[in-house]
Amino acid sequence: MKSNIIVKSFIGFSLVYLLLILLGQEDYAWFLKPFLLPFLLLAVYTHERFVTKKILLIALTLSWIGDIILMFADQGKLYFIAGLLAFLLSHIFYILLFSKQLKIYLKKSKIIYWVGVTAIAFYLIVLLLLLLPSLGDLKIPVFIYALTISIMLLFALKGFLNWQKPANIYILIGAIIFVASDSILSFDKFYAPLQYSSFLIMTTYLIAQYLIVVGILKLNQKK
Repeated sequence: MKSNIIVKSFIGFSLVYLLLILLGQEDYAWFLKPFLLPFLLLAVYTHERFVTKKILLIALTLSWIGDIILMFADQGKLYFIAGLLAFLLSHIFYILLFSKQLKIYLKKSKIIYWVGVTAIAFYLIVLLLLLLPSLGDLKIPVFIYALTISIMLLFALKGFLNWQKPANIYILIGAIIFVASDSILSFDKFYAPLQYSSFLIMTTYLIAQYLIVVGILKLNQKK
């Protein structure tokens, strides 16, 4: 019950934050950003114990660190690379999280899986073809990051075919939106500036984190 209240508080706080961005008050939103993910961290921490709880907490903590570092990305490339590294590690822990959950249920559909694999591979190829010419010395870091988020999405797809409803839907949609958020950020930074980019990036990012956390908590509720 306590974790549900905290999750609802995250939604309310996020809406205020996004409204500030939409209204052009990004200076005020900047100060609120470090307080967003701690709501989800606290929600997971106060939830009843489950096998992958520590992994989820680590993934969220790394994302939170990445959030804070990227607040200073306009002050130098080093901040962007450090933020990228924090999120890279976060996605690795999400992969670990999904892989641990995969052992709980067994129900597979090979056709859906391979259609999904093809779509993810197509996404990765198109993204890299668009971005690589303008990446300069960031080619290798961005390639590794794009590959990692694709693998994260692949594990979420595998989970979707194995886990119970509605948790599997929450997690898969969350992973897809997470990839979309990272793609918007990359496109805006390296390909062409997008209107309302900050709002789009943070909206998709916060929805993604919310859906993944809620999905994992639902998946691990005691009967």
